[in-house]
Amino acid sequence: MRPLQIANSAAIILGLQDEIRRSEESRYDHRLHGVLLVAQGMTCPEVAHLLGDASRSVEYWVGRFEQQGLAGLLEGERSGRPRRLSEKQMAAVDRILRRSPREAGLSGNLWDGKTLSRWIEQNYQLTLGVRQCQRIFRQLGYRLRKPRPALAHANPALQKAHKKNSKS
Repeated sequence: MRPLQIANSAAIILGLQDEIRRSEESRYDHRLHGVLLVAQGMTCPEVAHLLGDASRSVEYWVGRFEQQGLAGLLEGERSGRPRRLSEKQMAAVDRILRRSPREAGLSGNLWDGKTLSRWIEQNYQLTLGVRQCQRIFRQLGYRLRKPRPALAHANPALQKAHKKNSKS
């Protein structure tokens, strides 16, 4: 009997690794399998190669397992990068977004990422990218409003004459 093979295995491996990283439970199971393989006699580099992880990661898993048991393999809290704006500054951003950019001394009628970035730089000497400013809008509960095009204010008689179905 010939061994089974998976077509396009390189892409499949990447997809499966992404799926493992997707949820806490699957990451826990992944670490559990790694420790099991080490317990069965494989070395950390062998397990790392087999599972597609760094050798040092497997060493960490085994160390945490030996110190804390199964609880050492659970997902830990990740603090993440600290905010660049304090709570007080975020409250000020929220207040300024309730006014027009012109009232804040900027050009334009509507707030967007560029405008907010410019205002934050002027007031707090912090440089935030446009995408980060767009995230701030979302965090504060704002949604994107686009200005209506000039066509909305066009001459109704000319619009009617231009329509396909109009009878001029």
